[in-house]
Amino acid sequence: MPPAPGFETRGRRAIPIVGLVIRCYTAGSLPEAHLMLHRLQDAGIEAHVFNQNAQSGVGEIPFTHAWPEIWLADPADLSRARAIVEAVEHPPAPWADWICHACAEANPGQFELCWSCGTAP
Repeated sequence: MPPAPGFETRGRRAIPIVGLVIRCYTAGSLPEAHLMLHRLQDAGIEAHVFNQNAQSGVGEIPFTHAWPEIWLADPADLSRARAIVEAVEHPPAPWADWICHACAEANPGQFELCWSCGTAP
C-alpha cells in the first residue's frame, strides 16, 4: 500500500515529509480522533490520524506518545482546522428555556415553537 500524501515509506513505517504536513490536534481516544477527522474532512480539509495502533505500546512508551493525533496534509489549512477544533471543543452555550406567552407551557431553548400550542416565543 502506498503511503498517505505527504509521507514517505521507510522500511515498514510511513514517515511525514517535513514541511508538507502539520499536526493540528491530539485526541484523548481513537474514537474522538476519528470524529474530529470527519469534521475536518467534511470541511474539505485533507487530514490523517496518526498513532491509531500506538495504544498497545503504552508501558513501553509514555502514554502521551500514544495518543491519536490529527495531521493536516496542507499547512495552509491550519487556521480553518483550528477554528473547527475550537468549535467542537467549546460549543455555544445552550439556549435558555422559555415559557409560552399563549399557554404558559415550559419549552426547551432550542424549540422555535411551543410544543403544546405551536405559538412562537
